[in-house]
Amino acid sequence: MRHAPSVAYIGVGANLGDARGNVADALARLARLPGGALQAVSGLYRTAPIDAGGADYINAVARLTTTLSAAALLRALHDIEDAHGRERPYRNAPRTLDLDLLLYDAERIATPALQVPHPRMHQRAFVLAPLLELAPAIEIPGLGPARDYAAGVAGQAIARLD
Repeated sequence: MRHAPSVAYIGVGANLGDARGNVADALARLARLPGGALQAVSGLYRTAPIDAGGADYINAVARLTTTLSAAALLRALHDIEDAHGRERPYRNAPRTLDLDLLLYDAERIATPALQVPHPRMHQRAFVLAPLLELAPAIEIPGLGPARDYAAGVAGQAIARLD
């Protein structure tokens, strides 16, 4: 029996190469994932790296519906990153593309490969601003309303792009 599609929120970011183009291509690839549909995309945001050096990031958040399991969706996200030459030489290294599974329905998942909700999403303006643009009343499972964390990230450099 086929289950109803799940709703997933994906953080999208890049700060190497054609960052804006890489984000746009990633969104197009998300729209083509099997068993799903791209429902909405936030505006683009320019953000300074956190706990890292390098150029500013271009960030967005996408909302998808998907029949893929959370684990299968994560594999698909890694495949898209790999297609963009994503390397992981060290923690918080600059990235040609970074796709994070932020939320998957109201599930809480804790495996060695996947943590949902994303463990630091409530501490990052580059996640909260575009997420709240898409879903102002969204709840982070186990933490409560995402908007309750916005004041805590107000000091992080972020600007919405036109």
